[in-house]
Parts: sequence; structure tokens; C-alpha cells
Amino acid sequence: MILEEAVRYKLAATMKEKEFSPYRLCKEGGIPKATISQILSGKNGKIKLDTLYQILATMNVSLGEFFSDDCFSDLLD
Repeated sequence: MILEEAVRYKLAATMKEKEFSPYRLCKEGGIPKATISQILSGKNGKIKLDTLYQILATMNVSLGEFFSDDCFSDLLD
């Protein structure tokens, strides 16, 4: 798995766990719904760290907690 895939996978899992829809992230975090949709669909190949931070902060998840998942341990180049 490459980094972008791992981030998308973990983000989707975190959203499900925290019961956040793209709409809820948009309303509570001020993140454009189109941005969230592009990240989750893979249409936006590169994910800005500040955008990811804003999404995670809205769900009350730290960057350390997010990136501690095993899906990040065996990334391909």
C-alpha cells in the first residue's frame, strides 16, 4: 500500500468509528465537502497535511493516534 492509500483507508475507518459523514465534517469542521469527497475517492492524489490535521481535529483525533495504525508500517514507495 502506498501512503495516499493508507491515509484514505485510515481516514475512512476513523470516520466510521467516530460516526462522521463527509457532511458532518463539512458542517462541524468547515472543510469543503468536495475536498473530503476528493480525498476519500482518491481523485485528489496528494493530501495536504494541514487539511488532514483539520479533519482529524474535528473528530478529536491526534496525528500521532492516526499514524500509529499498522497500515502505515509497511508502506511501499
